[in-house]
This record gives sequence, C-alpha cells and structure tokens, in this order.
Amino acid sequence: MRKTLLIAVSILLFACNDKASPNKKILSKSSGNINNLSVVIDNELWQGSVGEAIRNTIAAPVYGLPQDEPLFSIGQIPPSVFTGFVKKSRIILKVEKGSNDASVKIGSNVFARPQKLVVVSGKTNAEIINLITENSQRIINALKREEIKEKQRRIRKSLHRNNNIEKSLGITIDFPSAYRIAKEEDNFFWIRKDITTGTSNLLIYELPLNAIKRNDSLIGQIIKIRDSIGKVHIPGPTEGAFMITEQAYAPFLMEIKIDDKPTIETKGIWDVKNAFMSGPFINYIIEDKIKNRLLVIEGFAFAPSVGKRDYMFDLEAIIKTIKIK
Repeated sequence: MRKTLLIAVSILLFACNDKASPNKKILSKSSGNINNLSVVIDNELWQGSVGEAIRNTIAAPVYGLPQDEPLFSIGQIPPSVFTGFVKKSRIILKVEKGSNDASVKIGSNVFARPQKLVVVSGKTNAEIINLITENSQRIINALKREEIKEKQRRIRKSLHRNNNIEKSLGITIDFPSAYRIAKEEDNFFWIRKDITTGTSNLLIYELPLNAIKRNDSLIGQIIKIRDSIGKVHIPGPTEGAFMITEQAYAPFLMEIKIDDKPTIETKGIWDVKNAFMSGPFINYIIEDKIKNRLLVIEGFAFAPSVGKRDYMFDLEAIIKTIKIK
C-alpha cells in the first residue's frame, strides 16, 4: 500500500513539474486569412504619420500586377482590445510608443502557433517611422515567409498525384488536386486550374545550362525565351494568337534561391499577340548544374476584372515547394 502511494505521488509531482516547465508551453492554433495582417497600434498613431508609413511600406503595392493591390490586407487593432482570440492572428505587427528603446523585434509562436509577431518600439513618432522604413524589407520578408509556409501547409492537404513530372524532369512539386495537366509533351508541362473568372496556370520545362548568359541583356534574353515558349505552347483564342511578354511593362528581376540553388526570379505582365488578353506572371529559372540544365517554372493568372494578388501568391507558394532529385 505504501509503495503504491509513493508511486502515485511521484507521478503527480512529475506531471506538475512538467506542466510548469517553460519549454512545455501549450499554444492554441493561429487563425486568419492568408496575407491578412493585424496591426496593433493606437488610433492616434494609426491615423497620423506612423500609420501612413506602415501603409506606404508594409502595405505597398505588389510589383508585377496590372493594378495596385497591397502586399498585405491590413486590419488595425487598438492595444486595448488586443486580447483573447485577437492575439491568435497568424501575422501581427505591433507598434509600441513610450519608454522602450528603439528596436524591431521579430518573434515566432508568441501567442499562437504558427505565428509571426513583429514589435516596433520607439520613443517618438519620428523614431518609429524611421525604424519601419529602414526595416520594411526585413519585416515584409518575415511575414511573407510565414504566409508562404501556411499556404504550403494547406496545399499539402489535397495534393495532385502526377508521377510523370517526377519521371520526366526529376523533380517533385506540390500542387492541389484542383489543378489538371492541360499539356504534356517533350518534357513540357502546362498545369491549369479553373477559377471564378478565368484560369490559374503553371508551366514547367527545361533549357540547356548555357541558354542564358548573366550580362546586361539578361531581361531581354528571358523575354525572348518566354515569347518563344508562348508561341509554341500557349496559343490564344484566335488564329495566330499566342502568349508574349507585355512590352510596355518592364519586368522586375531578383536573384534568389530555390531548393538551395541559384535562381532568377522575374515578375511582369503577359499579353496575347493579336488578342485582348493579359495578366501577371512570375517566372523562376533555377540553375541545376548536376543535370547540366536550367529548370524553368512559371506561374501566370488570367482573371479579368478581379484582384490577382492572391492567385499569384498561391502560384508562388506552389513553385517554392519544388525539390530537384
């Protein structure tokens, strides 16, 4: 009897100590639509120059869309109501004005999981504005990475199963079962999904490793490749119509990494030669030296009369799941 009692007490003490451990913090699940940012800030600051600085940087227009759409849809929350379920937002920007030293702190899973919390502290409006402006790209990158991860998690719930992409190109890529393989020939894949007013599309193909030279004419080379692919594979609605790059809108280039490989990211507007159709595209050219090739993955949307930010974000999240085997 005494032995049984001692064992019971030991188990109880262990359980209590385990619960008290700071490393065993139990967090509830975060919530919120993709790219919806909660901004916790005093009403006075939000309506003044500090709020304007946030709107001009963190909610600046997305580059590469035919109309202005913000990076994040913002909802302002006064600090007095930042309690309970409000703290469960997945991405939060909190502005604190007062005695705290000037700083920008980025934390993960503070009130919920997964979650990214950015806290900007300063003693004056000018100090806070300066911190927001100087750290805007760092803040945006942290928030966007969190949203990309969340979107990829949702994608994995219902994956399309197509072994031909893996067999033909030696890659894996996660895309939802709502997509269909519209075209598959000579290691070229066109993947499509019907949306409310049009289609969301992915192109995957490969080029020789020396197909692009990194010099001053890089944009011109990428445009030439895109247009040649469009002429062969992406026809328009009428005879002689095919997808090209919009000449009046200069594409934006950036060097990034996908699957730890050097990648050229290009954002711009596509057009259809001899037809009235256009929309945004995002193109990635991945350097795969092991297979002596360039792997090209492009996403583009056709969605007349509606916002296109979320469609392009979905495509970017899909593309960034790619793994070269």
